Amino acid sequence: MTGIDSATPEQPAPGEAVTPEGLVSAVVNLVHTGPVPLGAYTIAELTAVDAVVDFLEARPSDEVLAEAVRSLAARQLLLAGAGADQIQVRGDLGIAVAFQQRARMVLDARTTGTAPGEAWRILVLPQPEQICVIVRIDALGVHEISLRTLDDTLGIIAEWLPRGPWAEPGPDTDADAILAGAERSALLTAVHYTAIGSAEIAGASTDLVLARHDGRLHAFARDPQQRTRLTPAPGRRKDLRDTVAALLNSQPKP
Repeated sequence: MTGIDSATPEQPAPGEAVTPEGLVSAVVNLVHTGPVPLGAYTIAELTAVDAVVDFLEARPSDEVLAEAVRSLAARQLLLAGAGADQIQVRGDLGIAVAFQQRARMVLDARTTGTAPGEAWRILVLPQPEQICVIVRIDALGVHEISLRTLDDTLGIIAEWLPRGPWAEPGPDTDADAILAGAERSALLTAVHYTAIGSAEIAGASTDLVLARHDGRLHAFARDPQQRTRLTPAPGRRKDLRDTVAALLNSQPKP
């Protein structure tokens, strides 16, 4: 059970988080004036406060989680709540929890060919107010969280992905060969999900694979008839911003 910051006006139902009145609107207004960094955390620290979409990460061991709880408590980011089964998550981490639990879809982007110090994975959780939670994950497993406008987010992801002029796929285009020889490649997965309490349940998903090969950018999607097979993606966008925007705006199939 997760509460945010200080005492809340009502008791939450089991498994639900309570956000102080006015917090979301105040933070949204702040994000529209510039990026809002929310700190860097380990996967165990985020798991301890339900700040990670459940189906994206393996659960750390109980021992690792216990150490994470002690670390958060020592920094006064985690306090006991009013009830025996309640906790309070404070500060920037509390804001991260509040906005993560509002989201109902995530764009999970992973790339190869990254430089030292560069994120190899980025999670984007869009919000109704045209802002996004961005989680950058580096090779050490540090999760750096920030809130940014949707426009900022699209630019960041587009700059980070493999780039180049679009290749024209032919009938003999071999996705496996192109990926094997790619200078940089990326897998983008847009996942819609529902929530029961603090638990997220994955639903419909859309995959897009990008690969820069011989200076040109190839795009592949999963074959609807054979999901393990990649085929040239139809209807590629003119630029990567549009490509990312289309994934973030994708709707779950009934």
